[in-house]
Amino acid sequence: MRIHIKDPQVLVRKDGLFAVEKKDVFIDGERIAALGEAPEGFAPDKVIDGTDKLVMPGLINLHTHHYMTLFRNIANDVPFHEWLFDNMMPREDHLTEEDCYWGTQLALIEQFRTGTTCFNDMYIICDAAARAALDAGSRAYLGRGLVGDENDDGGRLQMALEEMERFRGEPLLRFTLDPHAPYTCSPGYLKKIAAEAAKRDLLLHYHLSESEGEVQTIREKYGVMPVVHADSLGLLDQPIILAHCVMAQPDEIPLLAKPMVSVVSDPASNMKLGNGFAPVPRMLKAGVNVCLGTDGPASNNALNLFRDMTMMALVHKGLTKEPTEMSAQQALAMPTVNAAKALGREQELGQVAEGFLADLIILDLNAPELLPHNDILSSLVYSAYGTEVETVIINGNIVMENRELETIDEERVRFEIKKRTGIFG
Repeated sequence: MRIHIKDPQVLVRKDGLFAVEKKDVFIDGERIAALGEAPEGFAPDKVIDGTDKLVMPGLINLHTHHYMTLFRNIANDVPFHEWLFDNMMPREDHLTEEDCYWGTQLALIEQFRTGTTCFNDMYIICDAAARAALDAGSRAYLGRGLVGDENDDGGRLQMALEEMERFRGEPLLRFTLDPHAPYTCSPGYLKKIAAEAAKRDLLLHYHLSESEGEVQTIREKYGVMPVVHADSLGLLDQPIILAHCVMAQPDEIPLLAKPMVSVVSDPASNMKLGNGFAPVPRMLKAGVNVCLGTDGPASNNALNLFRDMTMMALVHKGLTKEPTEMSAQQALAMPTVNAAKALGREQELGQVAEGFLADLIILDLNAPELLPHNDILSSLVYSAYGTEVETVIINGNIVMENRELETIDEERVRFEIKKRTGIFG
């Protein structure tokens, strides 16, 4: 499909920073064909009026558990250990593939409505997330959460590898290997997973240094802090996405700045569970590639990256008592260019640029919270709610237009979710 977005403002990348410029956007198939002037012979199948609109890259949620919409607003206001071990894990044992499918579909509705076009998901039942993402037309990175030791993991690694084969060749799907955490995976198992990832050229996705309890456990078992433990096993010497790193200490931060390491900060989840705040300003100064995630909707309890961008910027200004910390530019980079770098796709995702994949969102600049247009870029971080998103394009396909979903049957999703209400309560 050829799409012409006419007369919009566009969030572009210039000299390593974001800027807003008025220029037309031309999409041909899955990619952006041109900005400004139409390519020779370009005949659009569809013209979108961009007057008083902003075109920007779709946001990338680099750490989530979409199936956990089913647990949203269960076990609030309890300590992390109680939340995870006494409430979430027992409920997960009762989930079916269809539960996870419909939970993920619900998550995708919220994701599209707030401008996310790609999500990196750690799930627990194979095929459910992949089917849900494909049916909705979302770009996704998917990995089955892996727990156990090198001798017995309940067949989880093998199931994950088999799922990759079943969905091989799907352009919107890529797979990762996802050891859950250092307290649920033995060192030998972590080495085994890392070796499998290296053999298959796959990203690793791993919870690390999330809570004080984790730090205490790892220090008692192995005599080191969690980041040092991960490094000692070689995990930080290959492409890896580390979720949280809330408890990372100053002497560990250089390890997180290794070239193939990316950290995902999840400010809403970390606050809600009382785990604290990742030392993001210190990480940025050290050259760590810091990205943004919501975490799952059982701990956030939303999947709105605009909301989390605002938190990211404001929290660190307050913590450091320094208003120059965590600029709008830095916060906006986290779910766009930084996330694309973490996925190894900085040459085709995270920007509105010629030749890049057409993963775009269109916002209504007439939304009252965005007026007046004194600084459109800053308004995306400090003023936007995510509800300003009107149209979502993924891989050149329109999945939402004028707030109407094109690829998800909302009524069916609501029916399926309501059927399950109370089952996991």
